[in-house]
Order: sequence, then structure tokens, then C-alpha cells
Amino acid sequence: MPVPLIRVVIFEACHLQGAGAESKRPKVTHLRYSRSCVTIDGMTWDFKTDADYQAKLDWVDAFLTEKVDPLDFVLDDPYDKSDVRALEIVRPLQQQVRDQGLWAAHLGPELGGQGYGQLKLALLNELLGRSRWAPSVFGCQAPDSGNAEILAHYGTDEQKARYLQPLLDGQISSCYSMTEPHAGADPTLFTTRAVRDGEEWVINGEKWFSSNARFASFYIVMAVTDPDVSAYQGMSMFVVPAETPGVEIVRNVGVGGEAEGHGSHGYVRYTDVRVPTDHVLGGEGQAFAIAQTRLGGGRIHHAMRTIAQVRKAFDMMCERALSRQTRTGPLASLGVVQEQIADSWIEIEQFRLLVLRTAWLIDEHQDYMRVRKDIAAVKVAMPKVYHDVVMRAMHLHGALGVSNEMPFTGMMIAAEVMAIADGPTEVHKITVARQVLREHKAVDTLFPSGHLPTRRDEARRKLAGALEHIVGNE
Repeated sequence: MPVPLIRVVIFEACHLQGAGAESKRPKVTHLRYSRSCVTIDGMTWDFKTDADYQAKLDWVDAFLTEKVDPLDFVLDDPYDKSDVRALEIVRPLQQQVRDQGLWAAHLGPELGGQGYGQLKLALLNELLGRSRWAPSVFGCQAPDSGNAEILAHYGTDEQKARYLQPLLDGQISSCYSMTEPHAGADPTLFTTRAVRDGEEWVINGEKWFSSNARFASFYIVMAVTDPDVSAYQGMSMFVVPAETPGVEIVRNVGVGGEAEGHGSHGYVRYTDVRVPTDHVLGGEGQAFAIAQTRLGGGRIHHAMRTIAQVRKAFDMMCERALSRQTRTGPLASLGVVQEQIADSWIEIEQFRLLVLRTAWLIDEHQDYMRVRKDIAAVKVAMPKVYHDVVMRAMHLHGALGVSNEMPFTGMMIAAEVMAIADGPTEVHKITVARQVLREHKAVDTLFPSGHLPTRRDEARRKLAGALEHIVGNE
């Protein structure tokens, strides 16, 4: 951290154990950096994780390596609760997570979680993200995690008993049915309608990429309820039981090389689907506000788990560089490879710090809208870092890298998924730019504020008296 041009107190023998760090006698100095802990005007800055929580993270790391990572190679879809074999293997692991007090850690104690803030969740999720089964083992898999929060806040007691508790217990899966075939993620173009008919709402329309629809016990559906007002006030969210007449999965769409029919992203058609009036979540017209809160948390969680995937690719890159021999030595001895490794490490660290800082800001403000710019920046940076590091790792592996015997092609597709999921990169760049520009203002002068001749004249006028005094004393 750069030290300003003021007196700085450097504490020798700073004991870095998070909050409550102890130090011995202070030494007054100027313009220096401490190799450990610096206190400037009473402010401390420390990247050390609390020792107790670090012990939890160490347990998670070892638990994943020994018990969870292997599941990715022998079990099928984590959202398929009808897979008895998988459940028999996973249930004991979930109990171990509960015993450690880490089950559904994003939820409050009243829902069986720990109520962790986003910074703690970031440190946890950057481990869990390396395995597709890990979120299910830890009770924090998307979209169930976000849907559980919506139900907890806006569901009726009956809905909570029927859907929320089984969802929290990992007994059922859910689906978030928002985007549409013709509109993507732009809610202003949605046409799925819900019309009030007595004590029921009748839903008609089509939804696209409704992930896990084939396994879900219920869907959370966004539909237009008032077409005469802005989309931001005219849409509502509904709980729709999967067995409701009129709900039809047209087909299950896969990504990349997934075989036809094996995908898990539903193309769903709703035809005269009737639900009771109390199945509106949060009140009529509140869908967009609920969605933005839900998606804000979802975007930062995607980023946390992406760190794990990028690190996995980076580790494989370094292993390959050290192991693969050329006529002149290992790949790691080549300057161009060293450059790729350096670029990758720097990009990962920059991205990780942006994610952690954004998580910290969310905890500080407790308001996703106040951190909108930062969340959007994370969303923009995420797919680029993911793509670039994976591409380098894949290239270093040669023909093996592009084969189906290595995970890189799947990771490349996943990087592009991250560029599209929860809104395309371009939309979030616009958000960042608009938010940043609000912090600046235009000038009404002929030349810009940084114009050197103008600034020089202003400085001379401002300091005229002092300059004349100095000249007069010479």
C-alpha cells in the first residue's frame, strides 16, 4: 500500500493474526513501507484471514481433495435427487459439513446457516468452485441458494414448509425461470404474461435456459402482470409447482459438446398455467427489485467460484511447463512460456483482489445497489480472466490440451457461459461506465481542466503574493 507524505508509525514485530494484532514499541520514521503491518493515522490494513476461520478453510480444502473432488468423475448431475446411488454417497458428506458448521453458510441461523458475510463466503467459494459437486455437498448450489433466499423473504408459511425446508435440506431442486427465447436477459422485452382470474393467476409464455427445470420440484417464474407500466414496475414473480398442468419442457438444451437430450437448461412453455394468488412473491410488480437483489449476490458468487476454476487451469499450466521437455529443456525455460505464466498469475491475483474488495463492500454497505458498479466490474473481468488463463494452459498442452482427455475445452465454454449468464458482458460494461461517469463532471471552459498553460497561469495567480515575497527577500 503506498504511504502518503506524512509521518508514519511502523510497528516492529507486528503479530499478524487478524483483528487484535499486537505489536511492540513503535518506531517513528518517514516514507517507508513495512514488510508486515502498517498503521497510518490509526488505520490498519491487513490481508490475513482470521486464524479460526482459516482453520475452517484448511479443513474444507482437505475435505474437498479427499472426499468431494472424486465425485466429479463417478457421479452424474448433482441436481438429480432421484439418483439413489449418488444420494447414498453424498448424504454422509453433507452431514460432515453440517458437523463443521459450514452447511448453507450463506443463510442466516434461523434457516440453518451461519449468516456469513460476502467476504467469508468469497474465501469459502474460491475453494468450492473447483468441484461441480462441492456446492451441493455444502448446501449452497445455484440456483437453489438464491431461490431459497427469495422464498425465505417472500414465501408463505405453506410454501416455506412445502419447498423451502426441503430445499434447505438438499432433498429437492428448484429452477429460476426468467429469460425468454426472443429477448435473452432483457426484461423490457419479456412477453410471458400473468393475468388475474378471480383467485388465481393464469400464466402464458415461453422461457429459455431455465436451468435444472428437468429436476426441479418448483419454478420461480417472472411474468408481466401490468403491460401498461414500465417493465421495472410491471412484472411479478410466481412460485409454480413443477407438476402444475400447462407446464411443458419443450426440450432440455445442453452447452458445448453435451449430447442431445442430456442438457439441463430447459426450454419451458407455460400454457394456461394456473396458480393461487398467494403464489406471487413479494407483491405484484416487485419482480425486478427481487431479481436485482438475487442476481447481485449470484454474480459475486459466480466470480468467487470462477477463481477456483482459473487456479485449477493455472496449476495445470505450471505443471506442464515444468514437466514437458523440449530439445533445449523444459517448457518453463522458454521466455515466452515464462511470460504467459507471469501474465496469468498477475491477472488471477488482480481479479481475486477485485472480488474480495467487492465482497467486503457488500458487507460494509449491506446494499447491492450501492456496490452496483463494483459487481458489474467483477462480472466483466470474470470471463476474460477465465478465458485467457485457460487458453494459455490449453495451448501449452498441445494436442492433448484440445482433446477430450483434458478439461480445457469444457472450461473454455464455461468461460463464455460466464460472459453471458446473468447478463452479457457488454451490458455490465455500460453499467460500470455510467456509474463511473456519475463521479465526474464536465467543464464549460474552452480547454480541459488538465490544460497545462491554463493550470500554470492559475498557479501563478494563486501564488503571486508568495512569489513576490520570495523575490523581495532575495
